[in-house]
Amino acid sequence: MEAHKMHILVGTRKGGYVVEGDVARDKWKLTSRIETGYEVFHMAADPRHPGDIYACVNSWLWGPALYRSHNYGKKWDEIGTPMLEAKAARQPRFDPERPEAPPPTYAVTNLWHLEPGHSSEPETLYMGLDPYSLHRSDDLGASWMPVSGLNDHPTRGKWTPGNGGPCLHTIIVDPTRRDRIYAGISSAGLFRSDDGGKNWALANQGVETPFNPEKFPAVGQCVHKVALDTANPDIVYRQDHGGIYVSRDAGDRWERIGKSLDDDFGFVVATAKHLPGRAFFVPLLSEARLTFGGGLQVHEWTESTKEWRTLMPPSRFPGDYGTHREGLACDALDPAGIYVGTTSGQLFVSPDAGRSWNQVPFVFPGIHSVTVAGPE
Repeated sequence: MEAHKMHILVGTRKGGYVVEGDVARDKWKLTSRIETGYEVFHMAADPRHPGDIYACVNSWLWGPALYRSHNYGKKWDEIGTPMLEAKAARQPRFDPERPEAPPPTYAVTNLWHLEPGHSSEPETLYMGLDPYSLHRSDDLGASWMPVSGLNDHPTRGKWTPGNGGPCLHTIIVDPTRRDRIYAGISSAGLFRSDDGGKNWALANQGVETPFNPEKFPAVGQCVHKVALDTANPDIVYRQDHGGIYVSRDAGDRWERIGKSLDDDFGFVVATAKHLPGRAFFVPLLSEARLTFGGGLQVHEWTESTKEWRTLMPPSRFPGDYGTHREGLACDALDPAGIYVGTTSGQLFVSPDAGRSWNQVPFVFPGIHSVTVAGPE
């Protein structure tokens, strides 16, 4: 039965894939592919609607498209994608010769991240786009509205694109506060709303920008990924271009915790439901964008002891590996499963919170994202 199955959703540079296994998490089979000619930046599961998964597909030729499956990828349907008003592009908002005409729109370049809304809002979805934009749907993607409080933020003129472009790549809805939402933008930083998206505050104090003359600006950080602690969502973990950080006051102030590592550059961070007070990272050498130590390493931060632990010795999977910002995930089982996807296409799984590891017996195209669904 699907209810007893695990599903790993893998977005890659050549399509999206669904991998199915059981709760032992030691045997896997590929069950679905979608749009293998195009990039899938993110695949997301909606736990409010078991079986519903989404794929953010991007094509340099045809543009972006959003797909949904109601049965873990057995059948896919294309649904609506957001359009951006010209105001966000700093173009004239209307034609003075035709004041009755609707505002002009321009094409979305890429769909970066889809996030289901709070459990109390079962029809709400959020979408992060390139160029810099957050959209919200309250009808499961049938229609989309821009979140103007963020898209037209007073600091927008200071936002600059990161290496991946002008993207809004991280969206987090606080599970304990419906109206608290975080958005990570490259290269602008982290923003937080406490009123459902009407107003947004900067959440970057204490985060260094080593690539800028001003080392600690209010805005301009290149945030890579953010995760909330599963027991106390006021504790926030952050992987930035300039290091690994933790905040203990919902992003108001940040402390760098990664300096003791060989390098604390990286792209990924994740937390697990049954491992509160812990966060997982895959640090990389900042120049090479590859793992250090001769092999893949996953590092665990424990907030209570303020200590690091290496979960995977580099000798287990020797080689040079990279990750993209969505390439690390944890499941909701106990013991927790940890999943790491690499830019060279390997997918590694620990079924026991990092004590042992195996590799899914399939080499994917370069992996952009890893998400886990089930068991429901």
